[in-house]
Amino acid sequence: MGIKERQERDREAVRRGILDAARELFVAEGYQNVSIRKVAERIEYSPAAIYLYFPSKDDIFFALAEEGFRLLSDPGDRVQQERFASLAPLDRIRASFWRVYEFSCEHPQYFALMFVDRSVPRITREYERFTFVRDMRSHIVEQIQVCIDAKVFPATLDPAVACRLLIMTVLGVATMRLSDRLARAENADELARDVLNVMLAGLQSGIPLQSTIVECAIDEAAPSQARVS
Repeated sequence: MGIKERQERDREAVRRGILDAARELFVAEGYQNVSIRKVAERIEYSPAAIYLYFPSKDDIFFALAEEGFRLLSDPGDRVQQERFASLAPLDRIRASFWRVYEFSCEHPQYFALMFVDRSVPRITREYERFTFVRDMRSHIVEQIQVCIDAKVFPATLDPAVACRLLIMTVLGVATMRLSDRLARAENADELARDVLNVMLAGLQSGIPLQSTIVECAIDEAAPSQARVS
């Protein structure tokens, strides 16, 4: 390994250390209560050294949010992609939103930062950086439209509103689970499946909806704080 490669490896290791320390602190203490100095103390670096990698605390969050959304949008290996493509339209919708719940279980710290902590900056501030998130959202809305065209959902259903309702359904159960708000006897996975299936059945029934949201805002935070280990 040459000098340049070693320097790049060392730099990436420091960057990774900053992000890991910040993620843990943001979740444990709340984003608004963590300073660059506190992150620096965690990894035993000076604040000035942190600024060589990230101009601000917000930039650290945006890097973590990007990592989190890329983990969420990861389509998996070829076998998983082929299995997803072979599903019926409604089952693809179900699998897409179940993935959000799975993500909350697999990556609770990322989930808390992306959807729970109300003090974090909105990713809409970094419009170009998060284009792939909007693409992911658009793809889900398109999949819902496929179900409408196939008469799985009624023609009167607004796919963007349906997307909004479905994501709120899954985020609600995931947040309750992370907040330890479920009863001991409750199985979070079963509850998540039930509420998702009930919401899908409700949409299929053609029940009148009051919501007029025109975007599926997958990047918006849920209105509560959760404790994540």
